[in-house]
Amino acid sequence: MQSPQAKLPGSRALFFNSCAGACGDVIPLLESRGLRVTERRLDVDAENYTASVRPDWIFIEHSQQSPRDWQRIAFDVRRASPETPMLLLVAGGSEETAVAALRLGVEDYIALPVEAQSLSEALARCARCQRRDRQWGQAAERELNPSCDAMVGASENLSRVKNYMKRVAASDCTVLITGETGTGKELAAEFIHSQSSRRNKPFVCVNCAAIPDPLLESELFGHIRGAFTGADSKRDGLFASAEGGTVLLDEIGDMSLTAQAKILRVLEKKEVSRLGGTQRQKVDIRFLAATNQDLENMTELGTFRRDLYYRLNVARVELPPLRERKDDIHLLVEHYRKLLGGDEVARISEDCMRHLSRHNWPGNIRELKNVLESIFLHCTSDEAQVDDLPPRLLDTSQEPRLSPDERERLVEALCATRWNKSRAAEKLRWSRMTLYRKMAKYQLSSVAASLRGGASAL
Repeated sequence: MQSPQAKLPGSRALFFNSCAGACGDVIPLLESRGLRVTERRLDVDAENYTASVRPDWIFIEHSQQSPRDWQRIAFDVRRASPETPMLLLVAGGSEETAVAALRLGVEDYIALPVEAQSLSEALARCARCQRRDRQWGQAAERELNPSCDAMVGASENLSRVKNYMKRVAASDCTVLITGETGTGKELAAEFIHSQSSRRNKPFVCVNCAAIPDPLLESELFGHIRGAFTGADSKRDGLFASAEGGTVLLDEIGDMSLTAQAKILRVLEKKEVSRLGGTQRQKVDIRFLAATNQDLENMTELGTFRRDLYYRLNVARVELPPLRERKDDIHLLVEHYRKLLGGDEVARISEDCMRHLSRHNWPGNIRELKNVLESIFLHCTSDEAQVDDLPPRLLDTSQEPRLSPDERERLVEALCATRWNKSRAAEKLRWSRMTLYRKMAKYQLSSVAASLRGGASAL
């Protein structure tokens, strides 16, 4: 049964072909799906024309008469429009053509003469990728509102920490949050703020490592007009902007001793004085501090003020590293999968999940999130396999580098179709580009050549 046609109303398509009327059967198929198609010859100035037209789709014919022209067109088009889906139409292609298409940023590879179902499936795949990319961009720009669900996980270690933070949030004491890089210290601070009576007031995060000493007072406390060159007007500092709310002093272990002395005074007196001024102003702020450093050891070495350490360490939250809460990895994977696109992105196979659970995660949750973004970006099938993981996650001394299940499925499909790659791709529900990529990963091209006497098949 044929799949339903992918309707793309209002979309504009550019079709670069070898001569007017070439691939004539393709244009009606594209127009039947709502595309407004403009034809151009392969000898056109593709870069400038594409930049002026700003199409939603680009189709390029692989001409047998001019086999290199399509590569120049693809290169120019990709420079002019990096995000636009680009599809190559090929009659009698080869692995060399497929590899060149991959390198030039071609999204999909359609055989000529075009079949309606194959075209619909290719358009649907590209449209799905476009929606996914838009969702990723929106997710990256969207700030999540802090809530009880913001810290994902149900392991015993995390549950104990969350219960403690809820108790701490009910008071107004200073809290020191410690943990390795990537464990979510800022998120923990937002969690405490969201559970406190100050939840409807500002939450301000100050990156202590990013503010040099000469600018510290101006940035945090504000300044009066004329306090220094360029101070044309009075300005409130970050602390004043957090009035009634919570301030997180992030990376406080990176502060100089001079800066630490100024912060200590604010913590003790709860008042600030603008740079260049003499009047002191009371502030109603709750302070939280976060660091991945051992402040206790730093006090012994004299690189962190002991009195400031005691002032900060009223309540102590120690975030467990991800390797000590591996039961949460599955929940975190599903959380980020939903955040980065939901059903539009690949599922994680059981074998792949086992590899994720075995990794020690030195970068903790931040590393896991980055790995998942990479998987969802590069995986072209419905389910991510082990070979979709970054190489650094594959410990060859403990884990197989390849995914045996996927390799077996691929070999089985190729054998069943007598190494006809088009039919094998259809059998696996992959695009031809995915098939070529998987064959290269599993080094099956040389096997195909030996079995078929060196003959290539599309």
